[in-house]
Formats: sequence, C-alpha cells, structure tokens
Amino acid sequence: MNPTELLMLDALKRGRDQHGVVAVKAEFEAEGTRPDEFLRLLELAQRSDLKVALKIGGCEAVSDLQSTLNYGIDYVIAPMVETPYALSKFIDAKTKTHDAAQTRTTFLFNLETQTTLDNLEAMLPIAEAGVDGIVFGRVDFTLSRGMPRTAVNEPTITEAVLTVARACADANLDLVVGGSVSHDSIDSLRQFRAVRLDRFETRKVIFDGAATMRDSIADGISNAVDFELLWLKNKRDRYDRIAKEDVARIKMMEKRISAGRQPIGVAA
Repeated sequence: MNPTELLMLDALKRGRDQHGVVAVKAEFEAEGTRPDEFLRLLELAQRSDLKVALKIGGCEAVSDLQSTLNYGIDYVIAPMVETPYALSKFIDAKTKTHDAAQTRTTFLFNLETQTTLDNLEAMLPIAEAGVDGIVFGRVDFTLSRGMPRTAVNEPTITEAVLTVARACADANLDLVVGGSVSHDSIDSLRQFRAVRLDRFETRKVIFDGAATMRDSIADGISNAVDFELLWLKNKRDRYDRIAKEDVARIKMMEKRISAGRQPIGVAA
C-alpha cells in the first residue's frame, strides 16, 4: 500500500474503533467505480475488518449481481426502484444469482424519488417478501421534488424520511439514510434513529445507526470526509501516473518519426 492508502486505512480503523463505522461503499451506478479502484477498496475493507456495500447499475443488472458473489459483497443496493414492478424485477434477478440458503448478503433498494415514495405502500408487501431494506437517498429525492440539493435537511425532507422510517419499522425492514450527510444532518439523523435507522452513509463510509447517539458523531463524520478526500487524491495520483508513464517514449518515437521523414517536395 502506498502512503496515501496507509492514511486511508488509519482513517477506516479509527472510524471503526471510535465512531461506529461498519462498512465502506462503492457504486457501479452513478459513481462508476472501475474494477481496479474497487479492488483497492476491497483491500482497505479487508485490512480494516469492515463490510462492503455495492450499488449495482440497475434493478436487473445481472452481471453486477454475479460479480458481487465473486467480490464477496455484504450489502447490495439497487438504484432507482420506483415501482412495484421494478422491485419485483430486482428480486427476480437476485434470486437467480444468489442462493438464499448459501448467502448472507443483505439486499436493499434505493428510495430516491417522490415517485417511489408515492408508490411505497404498494411496494411494501413485495419488499417484505423479497428484500432486507431500503436506502433513502436524500439528495436525489430532494432534487426530484424540484428543490436544491442543499435542502436535504429541510423539515419537509426530514418528514419524508420519517414516513419511510415508520414504514420500515412496521414492516421490519432495514432503513439506511444517505445523501449529503454532514454535521448539519446530525439532528435529523437522531430523529430518524428514534423511529428506525439501522445505518447511515456518506459517499463511501457507512455507520451503524447507533453512532448517531455518540458524542463523537461529528468527529466521525469529519473522519469519513477525510477518508473520502484521501480516496479522491489517491485516485487522481494513480491515473496521473498512468497518463504520464509513456510520455518519454512518446517523445522519443515522435522524434524518430520526424527525423525519418523527407521534407515535402524533396525526392527520396
């Protein structure tokens, strides 16, 4: 591991030991995690004894679901599941790829639009029978209401999450909350926890829901942000090195080609 990755590992271990961190997260969907990046995250998770969550590319992304078996993913999340039909497609797909008797994978779907919330009552019986929980994506949900992403902690958004928290409590489904989790989210997270909140997440770090009640919760969120900044810097530096590794040879070949060409109009 390079020096930046060692700092990332320290941040994850600190989060695990002091702040209630339980997993790291990647996305094949919006984030577009590349295979080599994902392998780095898997090593960090293994070395820090944390679970791994992966958001797949869609409700019926069978190849992604199959890859979760190879990677040993603990939490699988399907994005943009807005209707009972889409949820049933996700359940059918994961049933084909995962033997329920042999896997301990937790399956969840994203509630990230007003459309999904409107359809939630019809979706709950299907969810109870086929998945383990719901991930409430506050940013996309807020945007779907025509509000700016900065409104994620507004009372109307908090009340929407509480509606889902009550539904999850009644149906015994896990509730995970994400979307611009920051120090400003702490009061809202504690409200969710009072009803139902099993986990909450930043872009790449997942906390146990009980962490909302820790005195160190603000430090824990700051530590997660530190990890994510290191992740982005490490990614930038890695691809920068790759982009530059052949610069010297390119210049040499260009010089060789240029020297071997005859000027225009001069006979060979």
